[in-house]
Amino acid sequence: MKRILLILIAIALFHSVNAQVKINAPNGRVAIIADGNSPDPDDLGGTAISIALLRAAGLENRLVHYSHSCDLIRVDRISEAAERERHALMQTSCDVTARRWGGYEKFKFLDAKWELEETINDLRDAINASTIDNPLWIIEAGEPDIIGFALEASKREKHKYVKLVTHHPANDEAGDFYKWEEILAFGIEEVRIPDQNVDLKVDLDKWHWARDHTDPRIQWLWLIGKIAEVDDVVEFQKGKWDCSDAGMVLYWITGANVNGGLKTGTVEDVKSVLLNYVENNK
Repeated sequence: MKRILLILIAIALFHSVNAQVKINAPNGRVAIIADGNSPDPDDLGGTAISIALLRAAGLENRLVHYSHSCDLIRVDRISEAAERERHALMQTSCDVTARRWGGYEKFKFLDAKWELEETINDLRDAINASTIDNPLWIIEAGEPDIIGFALEASKREKHKYVKLVTHHPANDEAGDFYKWEEILAFGIEEVRIPDQNVDLKVDLDKWHWARDHTDPRIQWLWLIGKIAEVDDVVEFQKGKWDCSDAGMVLYWITGANVNGGLKTGTVEDVKSVLLNYVENNK
């Protein structure tokens, strides 16, 4: 009887360890607006993981807009010099991750603050291309102002085909030009999921698997998250590896509110998607 019990436990553990996250994205395209130039550096890791997740899921061709540094008015908590550094680090997180993981050769990652008009027009065009069968899912990984400007510039009849994914009120209420109520007043669909910091802002040792991995694509992801951890603007990232905003991408690639996406994604879920891809694409 004891042997049978041990066998059953072993089988259960095997299936648990080897369980694959199901990729089941809804119809449509995805746009991501991140900050990173604000005091919190978490978007460095969140951006890299988001780009890698889309590639690993085979959905990189459905990314139609990615902009970073969307905090348009600097606050005193971050100096001008530190903000310039963040712009460079965020662009590096985008460009290096995209090159190393592949699939983004013709894609341009935009700096929202430094390329403001191009960023707004690019998101506007993505909104205007939306239809009932090809909606636009906007992932709000930063302040909502760029989204507001793009909605203001776009065709009103297209707004009913826009879905805005959000997970934290700190982003919603951080706009310098648009309040959250004004964003929703455009007639878009709000898709709110739980705070992703709960399971994706974790102690550093939860990411030692990436630090110690032999594949440079995985090592790079760990490194950019570690850069955020040693950032000297804020203290609350110390000892933490944070890719919380990427939880919204994980939610989308696993189904969002159409196909039952993962509302509370974990590091193990991220790990499963990324390592499955790396194992099959050496």
